[in-house]
Amino acid sequence: MAEPPVKVEHRRRARERVVVHVDTLAARWVGALALLIAASWLTVLVVRSYRHANWDADGRLAWSLTILAAVALISRGIFLGRPVTAAHAIAAAGALLAGFAAHILAFDVPGNFLIASSGLALMWPTTARPQPDQLPRVWALVNATEGDPVAPFAMQMLKSYFYSADGTAAIAYRTRLGYAVVSGDPIGDERRYEELVGDFVAMCHSRGWRVLVLGCSQFRLGLWRNPELIGQRLRPVPIGRDVVIDVQTFDMVGRRFRNLRQAVQRTHNFGITTEIVAEQDLDEGRLAELTDVLLSSAKGARTERGFSMILDATLTGHYPGVLLIIARDRAGTVQGFHRYVVAGRGSDYSLDVPWRRPGAPNGIDERLSVDMISAAKKAGAQRLSLAFAAFPEIFNDSERGPLSSFFYAAIHLGDSLIALESLYRYLRKFHALGDRRYVLLPLAQVLPVLVVLLSLEFAPRRRQLPTVSASG
Repeated sequence: MAEPPVKVEHRRRARERVVVHVDTLAARWVGALALLIAASWLTVLVVRSYRHANWDADGRLAWSLTILAAVALISRGIFLGRPVTAAHAIAAAGALLAGFAAHILAFDVPGNFLIASSGLALMWPTTARPQPDQLPRVWALVNATEGDPVAPFAMQMLKSYFYSADGTAAIAYRTRLGYAVVSGDPIGDERRYEELVGDFVAMCHSRGWRVLVLGCSQFRLGLWRNPELIGQRLRPVPIGRDVVIDVQTFDMVGRRFRNLRQAVQRTHNFGITTEIVAEQDLDEGRLAELTDVLLSSAKGARTERGFSMILDATLTGHYPGVLLIIARDRAGTVQGFHRYVVAGRGSDYSLDVPWRRPGAPNGIDERLSVDMISAAKKAGAQRLSLAFAAFPEIFNDSERGPLSSFFYAAIHLGDSLIALESLYRYLRKFHALGDRRYVLLPLAQVLPVLVVLLSLEFAPRRRQLPTVSASG
């Protein structure tokens, strides 16, 4: 029985990508070997040229090592396939000239450092620019993606995008230090995912980027572990679970929901009421009230963090499909609000970030979540994602061994950035731990990968605050 034409075409394109990748690797090895041979001869010539001069052995050795270091950095860049732009060439030439100038002025050590760094400047990895102008196109794909709680966060304005040939699917990613870090799963038409991933990896190879995947669902692991598609070995490491509510069947009946019911009841006793409004429809009065909550929050209102499972531009109305559920006390004062993104043509709701005023009544977050679940059910939605539970097994382990205890202590070192255990204690009240998510990475590069991933998720950046008129 003949294979479908689509599968035949996928296999043909995969073979072409493998051949191109092998040819590129061979060319890089030849180039690296040629440069190393040239470096060796250059070193010999330099040493011989100064052998009869008044130049001591230490000076000759330092100069030789400097040249070798520069050439080694260039060779590594060639092996990785990193392109050289005009900016690279200018930076490298500047470092080289500054190094020779330092030698003329008898600053030998800084001069050697500058000359060696010229190789690094020449082969410094390029960076993909953010594409906030692609929001309408990306939103159309997000709105067509069902069952993926992380899909809405592909819209974050700092991300770049790679589209399938027909534009019906896309990958959201960012680059850092020579790595292209994919954010979650592809979005759009899943029939195009295999071809999309293969083309994306080929593009990354052509630019000298190594590929990482952060937040891959367990259903898409095969896309990134197929050697025919990606030409490298990525290992999956579990990092947590989605927390997804089946809104059509959710209720708080039974003993296991006792803590959740009590938390919600406390807010009713306190006189808390809730309302839902689209972020793009906020009037000046509500915008001023919510901005006051945001600025008074203990989360660092003027800076924001996050990459794979969070949006930005809170309260600015920048993104379509964003709903806010607001909690007020008896006096009408806003005590907190949650931000949700609707996707999948209304089938999926995903919590972005909860905000609450310091001293707000206990149970505010539970009440806002429960009321949004009820609203989603009335709107005909199927799923509501509350958040992502990182490393739930560690927090749920009452008898930790040495390794678990180490990771538990390490996680708590980041409590000032995100209190993962407190988040887990809140999420487990809903008894909705779902599918696993993974980071896919080459195990031989764990340390640089950790630097890249942690910097993307936790490096602070200035928050874009909403504009509130004086009359508001």
